[in-house]
Amino acid sequence: MSSLVVYQNYIHGQYIPNDTGETFEVINPATGQVSYLVETADQAVQQAAIESAKSGFATWSKMTPIERSRILLKAVALLREHNDELAVGEVLDTGKPWQEASVVDVVTGTDTIEFFAGLAPSIEGNQQQVGDDFYYTRREPLGICAGIGAWNYPLQIACWKAAPALACGNVMIFKPSEETPRGAMRLAEIFTLAGVPDGVFNVVQGDGRVGAWLTGHEDIAKVSFTGEVGTGKKVMAAAAGSLKAVTMELGGKSPLIIFNDADLENAVSAAMLGNFYTQGEVCTNGTRVFVQEEIYPRFIKRLVERTEQNIICGDPMDPETNFGPLISKDHQQKVLDYITIGKAEGATLLTGGKKLHPENAPDGYFVAPTIFTDCTDEMTLTKEEIFGPVMSVLTFSDEDEVVRRANDTRLGLAAGLFTQDITRAHRVIHQIDAGICWINSFGASPAEMPVGGYKMSGVGRENGSETLKSYTQIKAVYIGMQPLDSPF
Repeated sequence: MSSLVVYQNYIHGQYIPNDTGETFEVINPATGQVSYLVETADQAVQQAAIESAKSGFATWSKMTPIERSRILLKAVALLREHNDELAVGEVLDTGKPWQEASVVDVVTGTDTIEFFAGLAPSIEGNQQQVGDDFYYTRREPLGICAGIGAWNYPLQIACWKAAPALACGNVMIFKPSEETPRGAMRLAEIFTLAGVPDGVFNVVQGDGRVGAWLTGHEDIAKVSFTGEVGTGKKVMAAAAGSLKAVTMELGGKSPLIIFNDADLENAVSAAMLGNFYTQGEVCTNGTRVFVQEEIYPRFIKRLVERTEQNIICGDPMDPETNFGPLISKDHQQKVLDYITIGKAEGATLLTGGKKLHPENAPDGYFVAPTIFTDCTDEMTLTKEEIFGPVMSVLTFSDEDEVVRRANDTRLGLAAGLFTQDITRAHRVIHQIDAGICWINSFGASPAEMPVGGYKMSGVGRENGSETLKSYTQIKAVYIGMQPLDSPF
C-alpha cells in the first residue's frame, strides 16, 4: 500500500498537504485494484481554498475579457496537445473504453473552453434613454463558484463547469467525484501552465462532506452540481441557506421513440448508443425505447443481432474494446439487482443480464449489455434510472399514445425520436417534456447547445451562450442629467 502514489489537493497553483492525513482509495474498475490514494480536503485545506479563491478573484476579475480569453485559449492548446495522456487517465479512473475517451471526453471538454473563451470578449450590457436621463447595465461576475462533478465524465464535466465560470471572470473551487478525482487535478495543472492566475481554479477532494461544505459556505456565490436527483435536492436545500445561485444537471429516464418509417439501422444504432455507450453510465441515455408496433419485429431482431455480434467487452485500454466495466463493485451489484427485479416483475430478458469476465480483464466490474422486452410503463425497470447497460423496449400504436407515455415520468432530461416525416418529427418533439432533444440522432451535446432538464432532471443550463447569464449578475446604473426633483 505504501508504494501507491498519494495525490494532494490543488490549491493556489500547487498541491498542498492536509493536516489530518486522511486519504481515500481510487479503484481501477477494470481490475478491481487500488490505483492511487488521494488526501481528503480537511478544514485547513478548505480554508486555504477559500482564501486562495478570494485572491484569485481579485486578480482574474480585473483582467479584461480579451486577456482572459487569450489565457483560456492557451489552456485549450495544452489540452489538445495532451489529449491522449489525459484520456488514459479517464480510462483508468472510469473504466470507459479508450476508443471513446480518446475522441470524446477530452475533446468535448476542450471544445467547451474554446467556445466560452471566444464568447468572453462579447459579454456586454445595454443602454437606454429614460426621459432626459438614461441608464446602462453591466454584466459582472458572481465571485467564487463551486463545481461538483460526477464520475462518468470527470474531465469533461470539470471543463463544462469551469469554462463559462472563468470566461465571465469568476473563480471556481471544484470537487470531483471521489471515484474519479484525477481529471480535475490535471485540468488545474494545465490551467496553471497556461497562465491562469493562482486561485482561479482550485480542486478540493473528498466525499459528500466536502460537497456539503461547498454548498453551505457563505463566501461561495453559486454552485453547479452534476449527479443524481436525491443528492441534487440536498445540494439545492443547502444552497438556499445562503441564497446561492444553483445549476443542477441531474438524472434522466429518457424516451427514445422509433416510428414505423424510421431508418431501421439508424434507429438500432441510436438504441445501442443510448444504452450501451460508456457502459450505460450516461444521464441522457434513452433507456425507454418505444417502438411502433409495425416495425417492432424487424427492429428487435436487428437490435439483438448487433448487440450480440458487435459489442466487444474487455480491457478498456485495448483499442478494440467498445464496452467497459461499470464504475465500482457496488454499482455493478446495483445494476444486477435491477435486472433481477425486471425478471421478477415479468419483463422478458432477451440478452445479457449477467456479469461478464473477459479474458483480458477478468476481475473488472462488467455487466453484459442487457435488453428487456414485454416491458410496461409501471415496471421498476422503466420508472427508475438504472445508470447501467439495461434497455427496456416497449411498443406503441399511435402518436398521441407515445407522447403521453413518454411524458409519464418525474424526470425530463432528454428525448429522441426517429422518423422520416419532418412534420411529425417537430410536432412530436415539441410535445415532449425534456430539455435536450434529438431528431434522427442521439447523444450529441456540442458546446454550442444548451444542456439541462425539465422537471426533476435539473435547474438551469450548461453550455451554449445561455449559460453566460447564469455566471454573471446585472448591475443597473442610472445617470441623472438634470437637477434632482425633490420635495424636501
